[in-house]
Amino acid sequence: MIIAIDGPAASGKGTLARNLARHFDLPHLDTGLLYRATARALVNEGRDVSCKEAAIAAARGLALPGFDDISLRGREMAEAASIVAAIPEVRAALVELQRAFARRPGGAVLDGRDIGTVICPEACPKIFVTASVDARAARRTLELRAQGDVDYAAVLADIVRRDERDKNRATAPLMAAKDAIVLDTTTLDAEAAFQAALAIVMDCAASAGQQG
Repeated sequence: MIIAIDGPAASGKGTLARNLARHFDLPHLDTGLLYRATARALVNEGRDVSCKEAAIAAARGLALPGFDDISLRGREMAEAASIVAAIPEVRAALVELQRAFARRPGGAVLDGRDIGTVICPEACPKIFVTASVDARAARRTLELRAQGDVDYAAVLADIVRRDERDKNRATAPLMAAKDAIVLDTTTLDAEAAFQAALAIVMDCAASAGQQG
């Protein structure tokens, strides 16, 4: 079983993916970390994150166990990752890495922005998680305050900017797959979102069983 979860920043897709992976005892990959790790490699080398050649080389040098997520969660790295992710050759370099993870025995849960449309179009189910921009900014502000002082208005501006970049990039723009189920988490807490997603997964599994 491959569960594909897509959506914009701070929609709740990461928490939802982790909870589903734990429930079904499946490996989980936050694919956004691949782009953050690529961006971090450039920053550590003192390179411009918009340098295509350097970004491609960094992406090709990634290995799944080669980064830790704690150091990749800040605002600055999120913005840098959004710039790197807009480079088509970087996305191409990371496609097979993600697909190999999805092909693990028993399946996997992957979350990102193009899982259902590009990485795993065969996934069942495909869930597109969304929420209002105000709700997403409030969540991200609360999350980042654990790391230090952060301004809501600045976080909101970051999210709006990332949304525009993600939706309008030439390669694999952020969008729901045609057969994805849209899950709006604006008014849902983590448990309610999980229960709603679990119902979607079980419906998909039941449909697949009937077709088999």
